[in-house]
Amino acid sequence: MFLATLYLALPLLDVLLSAEVSGGDRLDCVKASDQCLKEQSCSTKYRTLRQCVAGKETNFSLASGLEAKDECRSAMEALKQKSLYNCRCKRGMKKEKNCLRIYWSMYQSLQGNDLLEDSPYEPVNSRLSDIFRVVPFIPDVFQQVEHIPKGNNCLDAAKACNLDDTCKKYRSAYITPCTTSMSNEVCNRRKCHKALRQFFDKVPAKHSYGMLFCSCRDIACTERRRQTIVPVCSYEEREKPNCLNLQDSCKTNYICRSRLADFFTNCQPESRSASSCLKENYADCLLAYSGLIGTVMTPNYIDSSSLSVAPWCDCSNSGNDLEECSKFLNFFKDNTCLKNAIQAFGNGSDVTVWQPALPVQTTTATTTTAFRVKNQPLGPAGSENEIPTHVLPPCANLQQSPFILDGARPARE
Repeated sequence: MFLATLYLALPLLDVLLSAEVSGGDRLDCVKASDQCLKEQSCSTKYRTLRQCVAGKETNFSLASGLEAKDECRSAMEALKQKSLYNCRCKRGMKKEKNCLRIYWSMYQSLQGNDLLEDSPYEPVNSRLSDIFRVVPFIPDVFQQVEHIPKGNNCLDAAKACNLDDTCKKYRSAYITPCTTSMSNEVCNRRKCHKALRQFFDKVPAKHSYGMLFCSCRDIACTERRRQTIVPVCSYEEREKPNCLNLQDSCKTNYICRSRLADFFTNCQPESRSASSCLKENYADCLLAYSGLIGTVMTPNYIDSSSLSVAPWCDCSNSGNDLEECSKFLNFFKDNTCLKNAIQAFGNGSDVTVWQPALPVQTTTATTTTAFRVKNQPLGPAGSENEIPTHVLPPCANLQQSPFILDGARPARE
């Protein structure tokens, strides 16, 4: 009996040990910062770096004098040997804003531009099959396409959410600020976005994904899917801003900037890949996509006839930047990696072993093609989520949608 137990436990022990070795030297940025400040040599260099990123010296190219540049460069080189340089953050962690502020001060301060070359979030390495195994009570949502019944799978997913205490709690929490009322015809967009982020950060993927990526065969279902995030408040406005201006606005906010970098990192298309994803991971792409919901870059389904998504923006008035703007917008609208990931979830399919047709290498050029190169400093080291110049757009004064109020208005079901 003991030998049999040991035989079964050894593989698990190997997995745990390997995970500890691979991730043991990477702390979250808050812990890494605290650790650095306790070591005199690290603390001195870290404080120097923070001075380099403050004020006029936020951008390395603007640092005044060769001596200042050398000092900043020396501080960065010294910190590359510390755990602070390899730190990452976890989405939805308690001190996420502070963690991301530390991350960007390390990775963006001295590069001379604001290219988002990598995700600040710790890799999850999850699989869609991990989600499917724990949702036997709503099988209709995850059947293969040819076996999808005529029923409304998105409605079934909403009902399943109402049966789960956590999902119901956070769903109710965003419906309230994201919808208008008789006394207040304008929604509170800031509170709506915050509540939406909490929903997708706190609710298990089996429920949140079930509502957002459910498979459909009719317009009633696809429209419910499109209305999942209350677009009249969280998504739509009277006028569409230019996409590059919206991107610039996103970059002034630590949360939005980080979620956007995570999306471009984990949903990067690759035609030579069997999955059409450079990272070969549908689950990580869906996680990154859902992380954008609740920011100024909130994406949604464009219409009820396809899986094309986009943030609320267009490329009018782009001038000489039209090609760059179109490339950014098409990363959402025509992203084969994202579309395949959404279809894989809705179909209940999952590929666990990828075999790219050709060797695929991650390069800076690949992971930053959709980002605008523009010198734009971050805020002072003491700021947390918002850069002082960042202002969220006003709420849209539009009619509320009847599609998502399952708990509040049972008659609408």
